[in-house]
Amino acid sequence: MSSTIIRGGVPSLRLPPSATASAAGPGEASDRAQATRHAARPAADHSWFALFALTRIGAVLAAVALLIADAATVSDLGLAAVASGWACATIVAYALRPALQGKLVAWVLDAAAVLALIAASGDWRSAFYLLALTALIFPATARSPSLALAFGVGFTAAYGALAAAAEGGLHWASTAGLETFVAHLLVPLLVVVALAYAAALMRRLRAEQARGNALAVEAERRRIGRELHDSAKQRVHAAGLVLSSLDPAPAVRQATDELECAVADMDASVADPGLPQQERTLSAQLTERVRQLDAVADATVTLEGAAPELPPAVTSDVYRIAAEALTNAARHARASRIETVVAVDDGDLCLTVRDDGRGLPATVRPGTQGLRSMRARARALGADLRIVGGRGGAGTVVELRVPR
Repeated sequence: MSSTIIRGGVPSLRLPPSATASAAGPGEASDRAQATRHAARPAADHSWFALFALTRIGAVLAAVALLIADAATVSDLGLAAVASGWACATIVAYALRPALQGKLVAWVLDAAAVLALIAASGDWRSAFYLLALTALIFPATARSPSLALAFGVGFTAAYGALAAAAEGGLHWASTAGLETFVAHLLVPLLVVVALAYAAALMRRLRAEQARGNALAVEAERRRIGRELHDSAKQRVHAAGLVLSSLDPAPAVRQATDELECAVADMDASVADPGLPQQERTLSAQLTERVRQLDAVADATVTLEGAAPELPPAVTSDVYRIAAEALTNAARHARASRIETVVAVDDGDLCLTVRDDGRGLPATVRPGTQGLRSMRARARALGADLRIVGGRGGAGTVVELRVPR
């Protein structure tokens, strides 16, 4: 053992708000982050895209079949080719850029294009009418029902104006013609209302599923809390009492402190798994941990550099990864020196734990809880975690890079 070496200042680092979503429970934080991302992008729903693609392809095929059955002219076949190209282009665009599914500009452009095809055909009862209806799928499902209804009314008004200006006219004198026109006007509104209602039901169902999952997590948390209190915590307390009865040597005091910290960490984790266990800065926590290990380990444990200001949840996950790496090196590496380096590279937080011990074993057990926890926390942060052997096979290097 030797004195701890700590040096460095405190730079600044900017991290995205999404990084703060990672909490003390690594698996739970990762699931919560994914759920938040999906909830923030309802327009990218694969179910509605599948409906759009299938109905648009079907509408184009139906239009081509109707034109052929009606002795299509060269101009009609040209319009069919344009419609087929536009259908393929929109499907590819929405597939490659899912965000477009929720953009008003994309909706208006698509609706204008399909209505232009109807106008070019010269008949408001055009074979491209079904293709025009597919332009209502994303406006009806991607956002609020009120916006869907407003878009449907606007689409219906545009179609009515197009029909009034069409070459064939509206045939007001014919009852059948009037009924056909009214039906053509009402169908877009019915499509919008039905799709908007279905989308609202799906959103409500997902919210209820998320609520059910949250209740299940809460029940599991309480069960784990009871088990910890009835078994693990009692054993830890007993071990602490045994150590307290021994000579007050530095190692004994250190072991007692470790047990007390373990009990506190268990209490904090069970009390609220969505909150970080510590409110102190990352530098303060790393400094304390390095000093603790340096006091009891058969190695020189050093810390170089200082961490920037980080959100509390990010601080918790980064510290837990570093603490696990330091503990593993102190317990298993048989090292004479353990170095921890904290730096900021191009705005990213870089943390390295390096030892000169016996290195990684020939067969690394990937299923150990410590490694699983480290990797899960890194995934929750969107960070890059590497665990490799040192130069020449001596020692182990743990590298964590947290993006800004």
